[in-house]
Amino acid sequence: MPIVPAIGQPKTVADWLAQPESARIELIDGEFVEKAAPTFEHGRAQRLTAGALGGPYDRRTGGPGAPGGWWISLEVDMLLDGRGYRPDIAGWRRERAPAPLKERPVTLRPDWLCEIVSESNRATDTVIKLRRYHQAGVPHYWILDQVDRTLTVHRHTPDGYLVALRAEAHERVRAEPFDAIEIHVGVLLGDDPED
Repeated sequence: MPIVPAIGQPKTVADWLAQPESARIELIDGEFVEKAAPTFEHGRAQRLTAGALGGPYDRRTGGPGAPGGWWISLEVDMLLDGRGYRPDIAGWRRERAPAPLKERPVTLRPDWLCEIVSESNRATDTVIKLRRYHQAGVPHYWILDQVDRTLTVHRHTPDGYLVALRAEAHERVRAEPFDAIEIHVGVLLGDDPED
């Protein structure tokens, strides 16, 4: 059961951390924002995206056929610029995080974040988080849109995020920062992998 702080006062990081981990709450601009309950399609897209990137990247650098060099994880509580987030998928370059991150919340800025958008969280992921992740200096932000069936890759620039790639479900792309491999956008969105 979530703990509810006093009405009318901005919520704090301490209030956020007092919530049960199962509450699926983020702290954005002094307000609790409840993450949408995951649907079957959302969970599948989350798992398939993490799997498509995790196999070649979530390992030590080098080795046969895989670039490695990343830690990739699902729904990690993190603190960025005094705000508490639980992105769908997050990644840290191992050169910046030589060992697995153990604290809750993680305070080391990720190098890549991915949110899987559905109608119930569209404005939060495509407007609010886009701005806040940029302010926090996150180098790459992916938005997988299950309604539009697109992948949008954002690259950090001083003036805001630049759209580095926008692709539809039928396309195969090399999407930064994971452009050493080709990925099928439809698979990231939950389609069956091609044999």
